[in-house]
Amino acid sequence: MASNSDSIYYVLTKIKHHPELIVSEKVQYTNTISVFIKDSLKIADASFYFPDDRLMVNRLSNDFVAKNGDLLESFFVKTHQKEKNYHDVWVTTAHVKKMRVYLLELSFE
Repeated sequence: MASNSDSIYYVLTKIKHHPELIVSEKVQYTNTISVFIKDSLKIADASFYFPDDRLMVNRLSNDFVAKNGDLLESFFVKTHQKEKNYHDVWVTTAHVKKMRVYLLELSFE
């Protein structure tokens, strides 16, 4: 199911403007970036979008990607890819309770 979640937009915008909320970032694969943020951040519907110790995966809707291209681009550049050649963006989220962080991973396909 494609998502155009206000909660995901809020988190992406918040961490772009407040990088101090980021606990860690990982570029494990050439097309993904994983961001771990403090779980003290207040997020609407957090239990839905960041389920406890369980991954949730959604494709961002085409409208979301079109409307928020600049925001997504600020994360895409961290993958160090030479060309912007993605059409879809998938978001994987979770609440890692033991580490007290939210995981937000963007995959550019």
